[in-house]
Amino acid sequence: MEKRAFLAPLAIGLIPMSAFAEPNILLIIADDMGVEASHCYSLGENQAKMPNIEQLCANGLVFDNAYSAPVCSPTRASIMTGKYGFRTGVGAAIPKDGGDNGLSDNETSLFDVLASTPYKSNLIGKWHLSSSFDDLTHPDRLGVSDYFGMLGGGVPDYFNWQAVENGKTVQIKNYATTELTDRSISWIAEQQSPWFLWLAYNAPHAPFHVPPSNLHSAKDLNPDKAAIDANPLPYYNAMLEAMDTEIGRLLGTLSEDVRKDTVVIFIGDNGTPGQVSRAFYGPRRSKGTIYEGGTHIPFIVQGPSFDKGRNPSLVNTTDLFATIADLAGVKSEAQDSISILPIVNGKSGPRDDAYVEHFSDLPSAPADVFGWAIREGDWKLVVEDGAEPKLYNIAVDPLEAVDLLADGASDAEAAIVTRLEARVEDLKAESR
Repeated sequence: MEKRAFLAPLAIGLIPMSAFAEPNILLIIADDMGVEASHCYSLGENQAKMPNIEQLCANGLVFDNAYSAPVCSPTRASIMTGKYGFRTGVGAAIPKDGGDNGLSDNETSLFDVLASTPYKSNLIGKWHLSSSFDDLTHPDRLGVSDYFGMLGGGVPDYFNWQAVENGKTVQIKNYATTELTDRSISWIAEQQSPWFLWLAYNAPHAPFHVPPSNLHSAKDLNPDKAAIDANPLPYYNAMLEAMDTEIGRLLGTLSEDVRKDTVVIFIGDNGTPGQVSRAFYGPRRSKGTIYEGGTHIPFIVQGPSFDKGRNPSLVNTTDLFATIADLAGVKSEAQDSISILPIVNGKSGPRDDAYVEHFSDLPSAPADVFGWAIREGDWKLVVEDGAEPKLYNIAVDPLEAVDLLADGASDAEAAIVTRLEARVEDLKAESR
């Protein structure tokens, strides 16, 4: 298939960058892992053993205030385009027959941008961006010519599943987390030039199960469905540990020189599902909702020129588009994407606010909460569909327990609401 020419109409410009010397870039996405599921953050309890991710945290830059969409498809579309969902039309999880709700292949993708650089690039793993799960060439049309993975939202069985490989379906009888790791290791080993790999695990997304015993330390987990349904958390944690084990295996295959020249970015694509969110946020404040439990995610960067430590700056998954382009030597001006590299150079975070949304026009889970939210500094305005706005001070109320507007707004609070509502109106006006 002939590749689309890379075009840069207004939204994107190409400017050489000299601060980074073409590092390899590895983006790892965990599916359904919210911020409270990680030992790297002082939230939640009973987290899985994830020593390799914890080592990334210890040696890398940990963002304490990173946000995503509350479900997978909008987050992935935001990374692919650097745009919010109201611009791309992807604002909810795309069902098997999504109609016109998939990501248009007319969008300029991150892979289109990288095609103008010396980088070899690939995406291995979960896609979930096409309007139809039968659209086997959708990745190719968005610039991913060597795609392998799950085209839809996941797999019904991690041990026996259907993958798409370069536009054709293949049956895989290898554990999904291991297969994706194997493919990543093989692809990286073939590269002779700087590379970018987007590794999208489908773990720890349901169905919850017992992973292969060599990948986790949990003992005596009953594989019976009734036992899993009664207490899914140990199984979810075992899946996280299995993913961590495979991440460690992948990183361990890189030579010392390659590892030193590789930027590793680890994120979750949205919050933890309600049935395993440890009652920390609760089922109506977890994955699928516009509250912290649905949108506050782990975000860790480790690699050359990134100092280790913690950073309080606001970051949105849209920012990965500009950041990865920046690392690859091109300057992106995608509409909603801001490179985080100035933070590395000792400057304060470039983002003034973080916006999230969840469309309500597609099939949804019972616990889903639709609408939009925006955070600026410590303030977060939450506007559920059909409900009055709520205002929270996240610095003192990270669980959003106290709506500051419940008993009437003070003049200062009313001014905050007005400012944030105007900011969202301005954002959406830019796309009209």
